Amino acid sequence: MTATHPSAPPVALCLGGMDPSAGAGLLRDALALAELGCQPMAVSLAETLQNGLACTRIEAPSLDPVQRLETLAPHLAGRWGVKIGLCALEASTFRRLCATLRHLAPPVRIWDPIMAPSAGVGLHDGEDLRHLAADLLPMGGWVVSPNRGEAAAFAGLPPEAIRTAPPEVLATPWLEAGAVAVWLKGGHAPGDLVQDLWITREGTERLDAAPRLPGQRRGTGCLLSASWLGLRLRGLDDRAAAREAAQRLRARWDSAFCPGGAGRPMFAPLPVPLEPAAKGAR
Repeated sequence: MTATHPSAPPVALCLGGMDPSAGAGLLRDALALAELGCQPMAVSLAETLQNGLACTRIEAPSLDPVQRLETLAPHLAGRWGVKIGLCALEASTFRRLCATLRHLAPPVRIWDPIMAPSAGVGLHDGEDLRHLAADLLPMGGWVVSPNRGEAAAFAGLPPEAIRTAPPEVLATPWLEAGAVAVWLKGGHAPGDLVQDLWITREGTERLDAAPRLPGQRRGTGCLLSASWLGLRLRGLDDRAAAREAAQRLRARWDSAFCPGGAGRPMFAPLPVPLEPAAKGAR
């Protein structure tokens, strides 16, 4: 077997939904991770008909994602981690996927529990998320990064709890299901400030509060959780990675754009300076 080069980038494995527009999902994850110097790899858990206007259809992938994951196994060694996002797999297939992940034992793990794209058709409700959690979280080591809506649904609370429920009430069901930490994102909370919370069995830590930015952006959850994974793989601890991921999102908020002038704004790729062409190149 060829030894890993000491300067090789860490591998970031993304398991989630394929948004063809790259506003969210696996393509957004790959962009964010490559910007952080990680080698992205991806396995689709959901195929979508989606653009910047809305998602109109979600289905399970045609190829077996477990076989795809097993095919990638030789690359999953050393410093690597995994992110899980949108999942449309049948329960039996998801259990097989979890068994394979348990065997591979990724050193860094984050689950972004998506119920539905930000516009268009939905996929999961709170009960569905609880079924996924029952198969995934008992293996240990998972950080979960729900927004308040996903957390309220997981806890079986009414819609108004998105704005009124205490954060610990929203986080406790995830911890009881096996999560090591809940990164509760603050965008759906009331008020002019956005504040994420890092909640474990030991207590709640308030992360940096910041003024709420105007407008909406596609793929904020994907960008945050993928950035967290990349920052952890580059050496930051879990809370520092969450803080830095949020700062990176805010720093590029104003550069969002609508490809072709259509749909809702998505995050633009970070520009890379073009190197001068080699002398004599055509």
